[in-house]
Amino acid sequence: MKTVKDRFLKYVSFDTQSQDGVEEVPSTAKQLELAKFLVEELKEFGLSEVELLDHGYVFATLPATTERDLPVLGFVAHMDTSDAISGANIKPREIENYDGKDIVLNEALNVVMKVSDFPVLPEFKGETLIVTDGTTLLGADDKAGIAEIMSMVAYFKEHSEIEHGKIRIGFTPDEEVGNGTKYFDVDKFGADYAYTVDGGRLGELEYENFNAAGGRVVINGVSIHPGSAKWKMKDAIRIAMEFQSMLPVYEDPYCTEGYEGFFISPR
Repeated sequence: MKTVKDRFLKYVSFDTQSQDGVEEVPSTAKQLELAKFLVEELKEFGLSEVELLDHGYVFATLPATTERDLPVLGFVAHMDTSDAISGANIKPREIENYDGKDIVLNEALNVVMKVSDFPVLPEFKGETLIVTDGTTLLGADDKAGIAEIMSMVAYFKEHSEIEHGKIRIGFTPDEEVGNGTKYFDVDKFGADYAYTVDGGRLGELEYENFNAAGGRVVINGVSIHPGSAKWKMKDAIRIAMEFQSMLPVYEDPYCTEGYEGFFISPR
C-alpha cells in the first residue's frame, strides 16, 4: 500500500504552477495533467461520481458505509503551486532524524534555511523532513494536502468496517492566484460541512479564513529626450513610488499581525 509520502513525492513531480493576471481558469494548462492523474487514481479506488469538471475542478464521492443519516463531509485541496519560484524539475531530498539546526539546501548556491529566519525549525528535531535543492519550490502547498486526502480515501477503502457518512472530495486549480473558488460549484459539491486541507502544524484546525481583495495598477510613463524633458517627461517608476507612498505606512505586512489588515504591492 502506498504511503502518504509516496503519494506526495509523485504529486510534486507534476509542474502545476498557476499564473497571475490570467482570467482563464485554470490559468495554466499544465494543472490539468495532475487533475487527470488524480481522476484516474480516484477511479482506481472505486469512488463514485468521479468527474473532471470545466475549469479543471476534480470532484468525487466516497460512498457512506452506514445507513445512518449523517452529514455529508467534504475535503478540499488545491492542485496549483505558487508562481513566485519555479515548480518544474523538483528534486525532493529527505533529511532523516533532523538535528534542529540550519538546513543547507544548496551548498554551491549557498541556499540555507536558517533557524534565525525560521524559528519553528527546532520543533521538528528528530523528524524526517522533505526539502528541495533550493532552486525550486517543493509544492507541499498544497500537494501535501492532496496526498493526505488520497491517503484517507485509501484507508477508508481498505477498512470498510469503519462507519462513515458520504464524503465528497474536491481538488481545485488556481488557488495561488485567487481564483480557486471562482467556478467552484458549491451546490454540486453538496457537502454539509467541508474542510480545506491546506493548513500548518499537525493537528491544527483553523475555523476562520483570511480575506483579501486585489487590484491591478498600470502606470504608463512618457519618454522624451532628457534635454527637452521639462514638464513633459513622466517617469513611471517615480509615479509608482508616489502611489506607494500614499498607502498607510504602518498598515504593511512588516508592521501587522493577527487580525490587523495590511496593504501590499508585491510587484
